[in-house]
Order: sequence, then C-alpha cells, then structure tokens
Amino acid sequence: MRGNFALLFLVVWPMIGGLLSYYLGKKSRLVRDIAADIVCVIELAAVLSMWGSIGTELFIPGVCGLGMKLKLDGFRFIYAVIISFMWAATTIFSREYLRHHRNRNRYYLYVLMTLGSIMGVFISGDLYTTFMFFEMMSLFSYIMVVQDETHEAQRAAQTYLAIAIIGGLVTLTGLILLYNYTGTLDIEALGKFQLQDKSPLYIPGFLVFFGFAAKAAIFPSHIWLPTAHTAAPAPSSALLSGLLTKSGLFGIIVLSSGIFLHDPRWGFMLLVLAVITMVLGAVLAVFSVNIKRTLACSSMSQLGFILTGVAMQCFLGVDNDLAVRGTILYMVGHSLVKLVLFLCAGVVHMNTHQLNLNDIRGFGRGKKVLMFAFIMGGLGLMGVPLLNGYLGKTLIHEAIVEHIHALGHGAGTLSFMSVGGEKFMFSVCEWLFLISGGLTVSYVIKLFVALFIAKPNPAMHQKDVYLSWPNAAVLTLSAILLPIIGLFPVNVGDNIAIFGSSFMSGPEHHHAVEYFSFTNLEGSIISVTIGVCVYFLFIRRVLQEEHVKGEVRYLNLWPEWLNIENALFRPVIGLVLPFMGSLFAKTVDLITAGPVTLLLSHASRIKFIRPPEDTDFGYYQDDGKQETVGTLLPSSLSYGLMTFAIGLLFVIAFMMM
Repeated sequence: MRGNFALLFLVVWPMIGGLLSYYLGKKSRLVRDIAADIVCVIELAAVLSMWGSIGTELFIPGVCGLGMKLKLDGFRFIYAVIISFMWAATTIFSREYLRHHRNRNRYYLYVLMTLGSIMGVFISGDLYTTFMFFEMMSLFSYIMVVQDETHEAQRAAQTYLAIAIIGGLVTLTGLILLYNYTGTLDIEALGKFQLQDKSPLYIPGFLVFFGFAAKAAIFPSHIWLPTAHTAAPAPSSALLSGLLTKSGLFGIIVLSSGIFLHDPRWGFMLLVLAVITMVLGAVLAVFSVNIKRTLACSSMSQLGFILTGVAMQCFLGVDNDLAVRGTILYMVGHSLVKLVLFLCAGVVHMNTHQLNLNDIRGFGRGKKVLMFAFIMGGLGLMGVPLLNGYLGKTLIHEAIVEHIHALGHGAGTLSFMSVGGEKFMFSVCEWLFLISGGLTVSYVIKLFVALFIAKPNPAMHQKDVYLSWPNAAVLTLSAILLPIIGLFPVNVGDNIAIFGSSFMSGPEHHHAVEYFSFTNLEGSIISVTIGVCVYFLFIRRVLQEEHVKGEVRYLNLWPEWLNIENALFRPVIGLVLPFMGSLFAKTVDLITAGPVTLLLSHASRIKFIRPPEDTDFGYYQDDGKQETVGTLLPSSLSYGLMTFAIGLLFVIAFMMM
C-alpha cells in the first residue's frame, strides 16, 4: 500500500458522512440537514487543499483482486472541485426543496454515497477502479431517481437501473477482453499501449464504450435521461445532468485518449453517434412542454456536442489542441450551466408543484433573483459571447473547421472514404453543429418567454416568499460563475483547459485563440440567427396557440409512436430478452439432461423413496407404482441448480485464464 491517503479520504468521507446523516436524521431533522451540509463543505475544502498534491497516486493492493488505484492530475482536480462544489450547492438547496418530502433520511444517505462513488470514478487511476466506483454510483444514484416514489418516478428509475445494469455487464465483459489483450487496465499504461493494427481492440473497446455511453446518454442508450431527470427531485436532476453523465464521458475519454489515441476509425464511430445525439436531443427539447424534460433533452444534446469534441481529437492527431481544450471547457461549462438551470426549475416546482409550461407560465414575473440566474444559465447554454458556453462551443467548432481546411489540402484520414467524401461529411457535420446550436437558442427563448413574459396562469398559486435566503445565495453564486469564465476567456478559460489537457493527451504547445474576432463570432451569430427564426417561425406558429384573452397554450405535438423507449427498448428488455434467455436456458437444460434421461428411461424399474413433504427437488409418487424420471428430471430444481453450478465454474475458469 503506497501513496497519498488524502485521495482515499475524498472517497470514504462522503460515505461515512451519509451513514452519519442517516443516524442523526432519526434524532433530529435539522441536525441531519446541517450535518449533510457540513459533510459536503468539508469535502470541498479537502479537494481544494489538494491543489499542491497534483500528480500524487494511491494504490491499495488486493481490493477485488486487482487492487484499487487513485490518482490526481489537472483534469481530475478540476472535476473534483466541480463535483464537490455542485454537491454542496444542491445539498444546501435540498433542505428547502425536500421540506415536505418523505424518506429524506434515505435521500441524504444515498446522495452522499453517490458523492463518494463519483469522486472515485473521476480520481481513478485504472479502468478496474473506474468500473468498481462506476457501478456503485449507478446503484446508489437509483434512489435519487425513485425518491418521490410516484408511478412516473418508479418507471423512470426502472429504466435507469436496467440501462445501468446492462451497460455495466457489457463493460465488464469488455474490460475482461481488454485486459486479456493488453495485460493492464492502468489508464496511463493504456495510453502508451499502441498497436500498428488496432483491429483486435475494437470489440473490447466498443464493449467498454457501451457501458460508459449508456451513462452519458449517447444515442441509442439515451432513453433513461429524459424520464429520470423529469421524475427526480430538481437537486438530483442537476447532479444527474451535470455530473453523472460526465462520468460516462470520463470513460469514453479514457478510451479515446488512450488505446484509440488519434485513431480516425474510432473517431468516425464517435462522430456519428455524437451528431445523432446532438440533433435528436435538441429536437426533443424544442417539442417538450415540461421544463425539466426540456432541460433533460437539452443535456442529451449538449453531451452530443461534447462527444463531437472527443471525436475531433481522433481526427486532428497531434494537432488536436482546439478539440482538447474545447472538450474540457464544454464539459465544465455544461456542468455549471445545468446546476443553475435545474435549480431554477426547482424553484418553480417548489412553489407551484407543476412542471408543465401551461401550468407555470408567467411564474417568474417580478422575481429578479430567479430571472438573473435563468438568464445567466440560458445564455451560457446558448453559447452567447461573454458567457462560459461560448468558449467550448467555439473551440469545438473551430476544430471542425480546422479539419475541413486540412482536407482541402488533400490530408484525408479515413481509409474507407475519399478525401472529397470526407470533406463533404465534415461540412455537413459543421452545419448540423450550428443548427443544433440554433435549436438550443430556440428552446431557451421558449422557456424564458413562458416563465418571465407570458401572461400568468390564473390557477397558479403564488407564495409571498418564493425563495429562502440560503437558496437565493446558492443560486446567485452559481450563476455568477458563468460570466466570470466567459468574460475572461484567456486568463480563466484557457488556463482551466490547458491545466487539464494532459489527461486527453493534448499537445504541449497551444494555439492562441482570438475568441472575439469576427471569424470566431460568426458561428455564434449563425446559431443565434437560426434559433430566433425557429422560435418565431415554428415554435410560436406551430407549437403554441393564442387565446382571445392573450393567454398562450403550449402544444405537445411529438408523436407517441416515436417514443423509442416504449416502441423498442421496453419490448426488447421486457419481452424479447427474457424469452430468449428462457429459451437458451431450456435448450441447454434439455441438451445436458438428454443423455441422462435416455439412460434412465431404459434402466431397470426404479423406486424412489424420500419424505413426501419434499416436493421440489426430485420425482416422487406414493401410490406404490414404479416410475422412471424421464419426464421430470430436466425441469427439476435440483438438476437446474447443478447445471447452473457447472456453468458458473466454466465462467470462473474462463475469467481466470
């Protein structure tokens, strides 16, 4: 055992704090709430105190066989700070938000357990450690989704858990194969493991990718995100959107910046999935009439933007500086933006107990703190200059343009596509990138108009005090961070990106970027123009209707048959997979039992004697007649357990090879 034990503290302390808060909650709710706040504040202070410990490692041998490795570098430190800050903010916010909710002891227990788990994911030094904490995080965070225990929450949590478990099993299979090929799961060692022909690594790489992509809500495994975010309490939604999805991106980045470093074929797969996710999420958000669902679909789209940045790192090779910095800044910016916007949605729901735009319209009128926070978060999400979202979006867009320019000089990267075809493909990707940014602008305008401009719903209940001072302070502080990054793109934004770029194998020399030159502003201008046109020409004319009294009604026109969860995933997971599994098990059972049954059916007459009350483990007949076991042996529980044990031994033997 060696290394810096402060790293272990970052993982263990929140879990101890969760148990402590659960115990204190049985004595006093107030003491529990204060204890949970203190746990998160101490976690944030502990992370900040490790500024001088960048580069330290901790290895504990024997944990689950391969040991546990923790590491702190620039990128890991950045996200450790963001995680601890967002957890502190949402935990403080939860005190008022959950005041009238049940099972708050359980909520704080599992939220703090999730904090320790996700911290373990981001400071993990090998993929085995990443996987261990990743699975813990998935199970603990299930409670964050199902907390309200409504039918919608239970259904959303069911989907979330199913995707998490399936993704985890597929990832574990990929890790076993990856370890078999490379002999290591150490993240740094995988970065140095380079083969001329990477074909043998694509299958294990894709299997590992699948589980991480499921958590990152990458198409087609995105189905859990809109429903889970909508059903979960708003503070949990902020964490699910801003952080838990980033844990999936963490694993994808490890693969893409490691064994598939500068691999255009891997980048092509990422780019296709990224563009579909980016466009589909934005379209779903435009059609949504639920504020939290809109923000959830927005998260899906924004994750597609980030994955585009990861894909561009593969295409640009050693000149991937813009893509690396853009990916980091977009990740950081999206985490902070969704913290602000989901807390704004939480303020609305806390007061109105509604989420539908028709029920909450006009709620924000005259509420200055809420309006300020929403404007900062909305402009940041839109990628408007002087806000944080502009930096990451601009850098990724410029990375696409840079590659198109290189293709214009005949520098193709895909062997299965001509240079002209590749240039056309990236030109289409650039325009889809800008159009998706425009759709982002349109649905943010839609939410702002509904909350702050539309005529209030007369049936909506309004409280005299809509926000307590602690929550107002949390919301204001979180919102102020967004323009600070955007107003100082070089001194703040670039320093953050460069500090974390080594994790993504970024180059040592960095391009100087003129963020506010017309060339870079042009992309933002195009997206904003598209967004304004979509809002006035489509949303106002098609997705809403005006009443005589000036009231606006928002229409949900998204076809139900296009719900991929109900149309495809639930039938497959709930019907087809169990049927196939049952058919496979029955077939194996019949094949293995067949020879035994055949022998026994021709054997001498057998008399079975055993206590008559045992009716589960074998054949029994008490009428004095002699019988064989040919019709019952294949389906007996004892025989099933025996064949299962034999199969399990073969699986264990395979894993140990």
